Amino acid sequence: MKLFCAFVVFVHASHHALAVLLEVYEGSESALLPCHFDFVPEGPTVTWSRYDLSPKTVHRHRQQDDLTGQNQHYRGRTSMTPDALDTGDYSLTLRKPQLSDSGAYICTITDGRREEIVTDIQLQVKDIQVEVKVDEGAESVVLPCRTPRDLPEDTTVEWTRFEPDMLVHVYQNGSHHHRKQDMVYCHRTEMSEDLLNTGDLSLTLYYPTERDSATYTCTIYRDKDILRQRVLLQLVRVYQVEVESGVESVLLPCKTIVHLPDGAKVEWMNSKDEGKVYVCQKDSDQTEEQHWFYRDRTEMNEKQLRTGDLSLSLRHPTDRDTDAYTCTAYSREGHILMKKVVKLHVRVCQVEVGSGVGSVLLPFKTTAELPADIRVQWWREDPEPLMMVHVYQDKSDQPMDQDRLYKARTERSRDMHTSGDLSLTLKSPTDRDSGRYKCRVDSRDIWRETTVLLRVNDTQTHTHPKGPEGVRWSRQQPHSVL
Repeated sequence: MKLFCAFVVFVHASHHALAVLLEVYEGSESALLPCHFDFVPEGPTVTWSRYDLSPKTVHRHRQQDDLTGQNQHYRGRTSMTPDALDTGDYSLTLRKPQLSDSGAYICTITDGRREEIVTDIQLQVKDIQVEVKVDEGAESVVLPCRTPRDLPEDTTVEWTRFEPDMLVHVYQNGSHHHRKQDMVYCHRTEMSEDLLNTGDLSLTLYYPTERDSATYTCTIYRDKDILRQRVLLQLVRVYQVEVESGVESVLLPCKTIVHLPDGAKVEWMNSKDEGKVYVCQKDSDQTEEQHWFYRDRTEMNEKQLRTGDLSLSLRHPTDRDTDAYTCTAYSREGHILMKKVVKLHVRVCQVEVGSGVGSVLLPFKTTAELPADIRVQWWREDPEPLMMVHVYQDKSDQPMDQDRLYKARTERSRDMHTSGDLSLTLKSPTDRDSGRYKCRVDSRDIWRETTVLLRVNDTQTHTHPKGPEGVRWSRQQPHSVL
């Protein structure tokens, strides 16, 4: 008898803290309806019920789950921990919550003589989520989340993302816990310092990129209530630049309003992780950190750290330069100050001639004053088999390395070291010369590469007024595409 009296006293005390609000989203993996207490009567039965349904039983647990009389709407979707009687944790897991699951859930316990309410949960299954769209390259984006003002001091706020699951930002015990963040979001998130008073729990995400596109959830633990708001972040546009192969240079734009302090470092990287495209610190180039493919081909404005114009000029772009480039500014301590992405597309050079012309030029112009030890190789890679068209090495042409189809039919510029003109003249082209040609120049210090598509027709084509006989190609100024 003493045992049951103690139980009644406990239930009476807990009954004053009922009506817990729990919010989840439809499509979530599960919802946990919390129910905890420390004292257990003899031979107890725990029942979760919804009194607006018939039958009203959602889940029943004695020594184990007893689903006799369970409402079929919940069939196969509810469970409690097997050791619930030992731990005092009678929380109910509801899998795949649906809109129709919204309602009041009552957790009761009985010893067969008397039934007492332990917990009252108001479950709200939501299907509305806020959609936020932002241009990739923006300084920041705000993921909105608002609740009533004057939140309790012990309120905890968690921002998480779904697929892959990551902890984005945590506010707890009156402070922000950055060490709990996933490293992807380190130094990139911010919340209002006065969030408890204003109820504005919005998250500012700096330097959003394509990989940040995801569903984010703001979870608020307020007293015993668990509130959730979901935000879908979509990066809908990436700044793109398109140019023709053969232009003198292309500008990858990047301007920022973020203050860049003394000692800030700016890096341009490509997506291939081959190395750094360009590095600048204290308004000077750090060429020793630059990948050799970009050496002598990149330039930024003077005093870029002061003006905020971090645009990069890339000279003599070829199709090999087609890529996504990321400009990142770091503080002296290594924290990211800003990040922007620009996609560059360099169209492959196409040359078309009519059969019977005397020669055709396969163009390739790169930086002037090339090193003396360069090696230049022209080859045809498609259609197969691969054929070596022309080789220059050790300061002279290497006719022995040519495929016999091209012997005595190719000629290079005689001043290519000083002019950077690596174009190749192919004499007496026929339809069997049609295909994809590549040229690579390399040495200990540089590496360049381009592609030229050659098509030799049976009929004569128009001649470009400034080009070699029979060649038809176009030269357009760079233009931006959004």
